[in-house]
Formats: sequence, C-alpha cells, structure tokens
Amino acid sequence: MKKYIFLLFAGFTFSAAQSQEIIDAVRYAQDNLSGTARFRAMGGAFGALGGDLSSININPAGSAVFSNNQIAATLSNFNVKNNSNYFGTNTSISDNSFDLNQIGGVFVFKNQNSNNNWKKISFSINYENTNNFDNSIFSSGVNPTNSVDGYFLSYANGVPLSVLDNSNYGELDNGGQQAFLGYQAYIINPVDNTNPNNSQYVSNVTSGGNYYQENGIYTNGYNGKLSFNMASSYQDKLYFGINLNSHFTDFYRSTSFYERNNNPLGLDYTVKNLRFDNNLYTYGTGFSFQIGVIGKVTTNTRLGLAYESPTWYNLSDEFSQNLAAVSANSGGQLPADVVDPQLVNYYAPYKLQTPSKFTGSFAQIFGKTGLISIDYSIKNYGNTKFQPKNDVYYRGLNSEMNNILSTSGELRIGAEYKIKEWSLRGGYRFEEGPYKNSNTIGDLNSFSGGLGYNFGVFKLDVAYAYAERNSQQGFFTQGFTDGAKINTKNNNVSMTLLFEL
Repeated sequence: MKKYIFLLFAGFTFSAAQSQEIIDAVRYAQDNLSGTARFRAMGGAFGALGGDLSSININPAGSAVFSNNQIAATLSNFNVKNNSNYFGTNTSISDNSFDLNQIGGVFVFKNQNSNNNWKKISFSINYENTNNFDNSIFSSGVNPTNSVDGYFLSYANGVPLSVLDNSNYGELDNGGQQAFLGYQAYIINPVDNTNPNNSQYVSNVTSGGNYYQENGIYTNGYNGKLSFNMASSYQDKLYFGINLNSHFTDFYRSTSFYERNNNPLGLDYTVKNLRFDNNLYTYGTGFSFQIGVIGKVTTNTRLGLAYESPTWYNLSDEFSQNLAAVSANSGGQLPADVVDPQLVNYYAPYKLQTPSKFTGSFAQIFGKTGLISIDYSIKNYGNTKFQPKNDVYYRGLNSEMNNILSTSGELRIGAEYKIKEWSLRGGYRFEEGPYKNSNTIGDLNSFSGGLGYNFGVFKLDVAYAYAERNSQQGFFTQGFTDGAKINTKNNNVSMTLLFEL
C-alpha cells in the first residue's frame, strides 16, 4: 500500500475534457428577482406597468411609459439561511452580503409635433445583478449504508491499472482524474494488482456502514445584466420597446466533503476517514435581446406581452481538487495518504444557451390612488443547451437535460396604494421548479412589501422580500448520489434613491 504523501508539481494544464453538469446549466438558466426597491416590493409584477427602471427587464416597452428623465440606484442586503436535514441530522448556516445591485437611467424625448402619432421616444441603460451567488450550505449526518468510495469506483471501473500507475494527474481527462485520486489515496484497490490490464476495482474503505459525513458548499460571485433599451409611444396607447443585453458572470464554488467511520478494524489496512476538496471558478460573458409591447385597453387598463430570447453565454472553467485519506488496522494508524496535484485544470471554453421566456401581463390603475398588476411568465428549461452540440459529451448531457428539466411557470402579483407623498406596496411571487422531479429543486414562494416617499427633488423607496424553497441534490453526480434535504430562506432588504431630471 502507499504510505507516503503523494504530491505533483504546482502548475496548470489545458484540457479539452468536459466537466460541466446539469446543475451548472440550471444556475445560469434561473434568474432571481432583483432590481429597484419598488420593483422588489411589488413582486416584480411590472410587465404591463412600466415606469420603473427594473420594469424594462420584464417588458422593454416599459421605458416609454416614463414622463420624465430618471436616474436610480439600489443598495441591497441579501441574507440566505440554509437548513439541512441529512439522515435525520439537522444543521443550519447563513450567509449575509451587501450589493449595489442596480443602477441606471432613462431619458425621454417628447415629440413637439402634436400631429405626429409617435408621441415620444425613450432611451435607457440599466445594470442589475440578476443573481447574487453568495451562499453557504453545510450538511452532516450518519449515512447508514453508503460511503463516498462509490464515487471513485464509478470512475475507476473500466480504466486499466497501467493508466493509473503510469500517468500524471494532468495527463488525464476529468473522469480519469477522479479514478487517479481514489487510487493514489488508497480508497480503491485493483482486483488484480499484478495485471496492468486490470480494469476492475474494489473499495478499501472500512466496511460496516454508519459513515459519518459532512458536506460544505460555499459559493460567491454574481451574474450581471447590462441592458440598452429603446422604446416609443404611439398615440399614448401603444408602447413598443427593445433591449439589447450584455451578461457578465463570475462564479466561484468551493466544496469540502469529509467522511469517517468507527467500524471494527482487521489486520489489513483500510480507510478510516478522508477529506475531498473541489474548487470551481467559472467566468464569461453572454448576449440576449428582448422585445415587448404594452397596450392601453382603456384609460386605466393595460395589457403587456414580452419575449426574452435565450442568453448565449461563452464560458470558461478553472477546476482544482485534492484528496487526503487516513488508513488504519487493528495494530494502529498510518500517516495520511495525500493527493494534492497543486494543479489547475483550464478546460476548453464552451457555450451555453439558456431557455427563452414569454411574459403576459395585466394592470389595473385606479387613478392616482393605486394599482394592481399581474404577470405570468413561462420558460422551458428543457431547451437549455451546451455547445458545440456535436460534442459527444454535450450531446448526451443535452439529451439528459431535455428529459429531466421541465417547463416552468412564474406568477407575480403586485399592488400599490398612495396616500399623499407616501406609497404602500405589496407583492407575491410563485415560481415552479425547473426539474420534472419537484424534489430536486422545489417551487418558490415569495412575499414582499415596501414603502416609498416622494421628497419632490428625489424619491426614496425601501422594500423587504422573503422567499423560501426546498431542494435535494446529491453531493456528487455519480457513484455516490446521496444528498441532504435543504430548506432555503432568503431575506432581502433594498433601498432605492431615485432622481427625476
């Protein structure tokens, strides 16, 4: 057996071998509700209303509703609490962050020719963080049957022993690297260690079940969207608009899995505990467009319809990992077998196409005293695609996504009531999960409220939003797919300062 610390040289390697998974695609296909405090307070139901800088992210025709030039900036506090249940053991962890999540302006040019039916044209530019990735999840408990050894076995079986004996970590594809780690840390053994063509492996983890396991997932970063908007008003009854959107993403995820067991030891050395760390950094840019229309059915009733194209991302991944395992027998314990390549895999750049979205909207305005607004959006997550499509790995992954991801509906309801300079607001949001199996990522329920005050020179809005969702995803995607049940609670406080010019 290997009784030494195994270290490779520090460095990096370029690899064409893919490591992307469905969870990575869903991360960019989903949008969290963000934007101005008024938008947040009313549940994002602005598709037929317009008149708010964040409304153009729902329906780009909304900027033509503005009567005056406006500039707005929003500061938000994000608090995420994750409650985990893993085989009956409950744990909880929270993450808190501040973010200048929205800033933008709209400029309105009115047509001075009263005989022209096109009454005005507006231009706006608005930046929003559509996703704040700052989050922490920690799970722990005793697994009665399964060890993480199954993860390494699933990659190793089928790989010749000569490959694992004579290759360096950086020379292997992603699957080969996982097999290499498990073999070099003595977690798995070849069935026949004298045969270089051996391709079958067995576990070297102490048997008996009741494995104590911990899994930590720590993420940070953002997904930003910069919108360039143009809209126009026809007879002040029909509003048309278009957005050209640039997307920016920067995502870092660090995971740490720990396992130990107190099962009886024999004469042979077997693995008593291990720690497996993985680090992923994803960055890139994307493009999308939106078109929309808002129509006044009556003076106080509006309908809206908007289309958001897929977002076409160009992404790059950097990935590193290390593994340490401690073996023992009835006579004592050995020093840890450490496999730390100190090497970063730079994977070949790839493309991701997220699904398009349609939104239908209704708004009823009650003079200058208040309003009610309703939006309904639909998105088919099964249309999410990795590219190039002719890649064998991506072809299989895209087919799997089409089979397990579903069409999701989202309902947003908002209301506002005005008392002189004060505005009282409330909202509700319901979003179906993106998976056909609703246990993987469940439905989201969100409630919100807020206040606004018009100081004349400027307006100040504040909002509070609460959202809750359940999920259950495996710690690993193959071989060892046990995972914790997670209840996620999001608390968000936003403040927007708005100037009319």
